[in-house]
Amino acid sequence: MTHRPSEEKPWQAVRTEAIESLLNEIGVLESARVDQIVRYYEETVGPKNGARVVAKAWTDPTFKARLLADGLAACAELGIGGPETEMLHVVENTPAVHNVVICTLCSCYPWPILGLPPAWYKSSAYRSRLVREPRRVLEEMGLALGVDVEIRVWDSVSEIRYLVLPERPCGTDLLDVEALAALVTRDAMIGVAHVVA
Repeated sequence: MTHRPSEEKPWQAVRTEAIESLLNEIGVLESARVDQIVRYYEETVGPKNGARVVAKAWTDPTFKARLLADGLAACAELGIGGPETEMLHVVENTPAVHNVVICTLCSCYPWPILGLPPAWYKSSAYRSRLVREPRRVLEEMGLALGVDVEIRVWDSVSEIRYLVLPERPCGTDLLDVEALAALVTRDAMIGVAHVVA
């Protein structure tokens, strides 16, 4: 099973493109406006915001404690929040425990913190299999974890969203917050990848 982009588009993408084309054709929506909205979620809200949160937690132990206690309040300290972040719960990866997020019902996801959800996150294969065989699914996505690592799967729902606080990579002690944030990926904050220095 492959969750990474392939030559075949997911049905959601095909449907979205068809709707956009129709709305464009009848003059309700311009493609440029759609591109602008996508850029907004990719650049203004989204993974860069989450990366700032993670980097701050890695460098500020008191902020990290506040983040783990009340994710929404801690993110608000950095000016991050809004719809889709209500009851944000942050779970920390350690050498012994690896957390990964899923939404088994649909695709609940903290957009202001992680940006647009990837197509694989919304796929029925990811949503159904990760619960049953998380280690195997993570391996197929390129993340091999030792058998001694406990995997915890968190189900994001409309009332609570999750953010994974990834492990800080070794050899990054001299990096500042900005340089650390540049290392953090959306996939690491979902729990399907490690942060690599």
